[in-house]
Amino acid sequence: MDVKTGFFYLFSVVLLFAAFRVVTARNPVHAVLYLMLAFSQASAVWLLLNAEFLAIVLVLVYLGAVMVLFLFVVMMLDIHIDTVRRGFWKNFPLAATLGAIVAFEMAAVLLSGFRLSEAPALAPGAVPVDNSKALGILLYTEYLMPIQVAAAILLVAMVAAIALTLRERKDSKAIDPSIQVKVRAADRMQVVKMAPTQTAPAAAPVEESK
Repeated sequence: MDVKTGFFYLFSVVLLFAAFRVVTARNPVHAVLYLMLAFSQASAVWLLLNAEFLAIVLVLVYLGAVMVLFLFVVMMLDIHIDTVRRGFWKNFPLAATLGAIVAFEMAAVLLSGFRLSEAPALAPGAVPVDNSKALGILLYTEYLMPIQVAAAILLVAMVAAIALTLRERKDSKAIDPSIQVKVRAADRMQVVKMAPTQTAPAAAPVEESK
């Protein structure tokens, strides 16, 4: 067994363990952290399979954005585990049915086998090109127009989001940044000189009751 095969089995074992812990973890935060570990191991497996672009996209999109968002949302929601556990047996039949269907489909795929194919041989003297570079050349040559259309749509969405957020509303307490920059410390705080010690006021005489 070579080094590449050893790393493949190592990443696969950690991936399966993390995926199992995602389902069985009682704490939602721990489940999200195990899911992030599973995504990182999947990206490592893709790197071993010479799928660098997919591995980079998985790390940037899921680990860098989606899973961090999930983690913050789960931490801010402060989910009560006891309340969630009350409906476990109520939803168990549906969950077990869906799990059995997924397990049956995975078993059918595994038992049918995989068609293995070798990479095409390079011409003598040809320089090997990684798939990320080949994909970039393909996107910006044959698919240049769809890329530009998608970029224009995303730009319009960004401008619309900014315009909706920055519109003036009466219930908003937003402050003009230019006014904040011009503020001086003397305008916000005033130092008042007071004597270090002050004499206590004389107590009022208490009238004796007749």
